[in-house]
Amino acid sequence: MSIKIFLLEDDPTLNETLVDFLEDNGFNVDTVMDGYEAESMLYEKRYDLILLDVNTPNLDGFSLLKSIRSFGVTTPVIFITARDGIDDVEEGFNAGAEDYLKKPFALKELKIRIDAILKRYNKRGDKIELCNNIIFMPASGELIIDGVSHKLSNKESKLLELFVSKKGEVLSHEFIFNELWSYDETPSDSSLRTYIKNLRKILGKERIESIKKRGYRYIVK
Repeated sequence: MSIKIFLLEDDPTLNETLVDFLEDNGFNVDTVMDGYEAESMLYEKRYDLILLDVNTPNLDGFSLLKSIRSFGVTTPVIFITARDGIDDVEEGFNAGAEDYLKKPFALKELKIRIDAILKRYNKRGDKIELCNNIIFMPASGELIIDGVSHKLSNKESKLLELFVSKKGEVLSHEFIFNELWSYDETPSDSSLRTYIKNLRKILGKERIESIKKRGYRYIVK
């Protein structure tokens, strides 16, 4: 299955070079050049690895990582930056990074570091067998059905994890909101319905039952 990497790098030339290199090595890459845009994408989509520059428009890489970590995004992160002072390195690791690569760097070195982190990360391997042909990987936000991988968004993954932990129980909208939405987010029934709809598309409509005026229940087969 293809490894998905997210790249935040605001230098157009380096951005293009990195994307070409990563795709040539078999990775699937999404990239942006703006910190706010990166934040929005990382809240909604799941990746196997995140590469972050630090001095980026509107929101710097350090602040971005602190933001997504507080939101519950656990994807491993490598900083790629020209800020090479020891205080910068310390701040990067304190923000929640797994590695810190100083510019300029050799592309081969980046690949070595990526491979090492992915190998270490994948060994965490927490997987939940939902039934004979469906495996859920909460750490990576993947559903593997008959050997085919489906990537879930951050909220979808957390919602499914909640359902599985409370299987057979009716979960009210209020309970789900309290569990999955942070204090600075505004939950809505429409957004919850969208996440439920997306999960049903993958798992099947019968897996998540709507209980009128009460909430939702995950059906165990």
